[in-house]
Amino acid sequence: MTDRSLWVMIVHAVVLALAALTGFAYLTLMERKVLARMQHRVGPNKAGPRGILQPLADAVKLMFKEDIMPSDADKTVYTLAPILATLPAVVIFAVIPLGKPFTFFGEYVPMALADLNIGLLYLLAVTSIGVYGITLGGWASNNKYSMLGGVRSAAQMVSYELAFGLAVLVPVMLTAWRAIDPDPTKYGLGSLSLVDITNAQAGTYLGFIPKWFIFTPTGWLAFGLFLIAATAEVTRAPFDLVEAEQELVGGYATEYSSMKFALFFMAEYMKLIAMSALAAVLFLGGWRFPGLENIAGNWGALISVGVMIAKILFFLFLSIWVRATLPRIRYDTLMNFGWKKLLPISLATMAATAVFVVLWAPLK
Repeated sequence: MTDRSLWVMIVHAVVLALAALTGFAYLTLMERKVLARMQHRVGPNKAGPRGILQPLADAVKLMFKEDIMPSDADKTVYTLAPILATLPAVVIFAVIPLGKPFTFFGEYVPMALADLNIGLLYLLAVTSIGVYGITLGGWASNNKYSMLGGVRSAAQMVSYELAFGLAVLVPVMLTAWRAIDPDPTKYGLGSLSLVDITNAQAGTYLGFIPKWFIFTPTGWLAFGLFLIAATAEVTRAPFDLVEAEQELVGGYATEYSSMKFALFFMAEYMKLIAMSALAAVLFLGGWRFPGLENIAGNWGALISVGVMIAKILFFLFLSIWVRATLPRIRYDTLMNFGWKKLLPISLATMAATAVFVVLWAPLK
């Protein structure tokens, strides 16, 4: 791989950050439009043609709203909490490959800002840090409802992080399986790089079935477990107990207003986009699609980005569909499901994958 120039890395980082922020803004519009259609409502349609400027109107409104801080709040922590929640959601995108590498004015540009050989561990660590912002925000508000929302977020993260981690280990093991030398006595170590995991899913079976990990004997089950655990990780319905308005008014965000309030929900939506991209990379081949590898040059790179965006949009729509369909579950049900159902199934799936990798090692 060719090294990048410093200016290419700076431009890449700026474009990626702007794309993430724009994606967050229009995800809110997409969610409101889809929910309105599913619930037979009109949805936002006044700000611009078909409501396309609604995110801009919301941003302007939040910027000019009065920023109220409770008099008894811990002012330093109260102010830092939204930032702690948002920053991890932004830097997640640094290790996710969004398409094929391309050349720009003679410069090599990979579509992953940082191809870390521990990219998956980096991602798991960063997603875990985000819960500190929610928990500290709930504590610093000096409000019992906010405090309960913060405590719930910590308990929910611990419960579902275990199942989430076991689910993402399955693609790592399958990557090692694909990396095994044709000689069954020699084993490759695989990789934790998301670029390598994407590349391990290249090719097809029988000429038309993609070699995506979802089509392996245990990959489909790990995929389902991943979706459930990721939904709980980003506190989306039906697992949005940290902000349950029937019980906690607004949960951890009850005492927040103006842009501090917006930062919390920016973090939630950006993490949802990142989890959708991660699901595509780990189980659906990322930007890969049968026949796309044969399209050379920058056109192939452009089409690969379109394929990746389409897969991300599919998962975003699925999340919105779940929100519109399933009611919020009780908190004790949430805990029981995480510890007594999801965790044992995830552990069994990982063990079954290990058996599959060892017994069917030559059958790649």
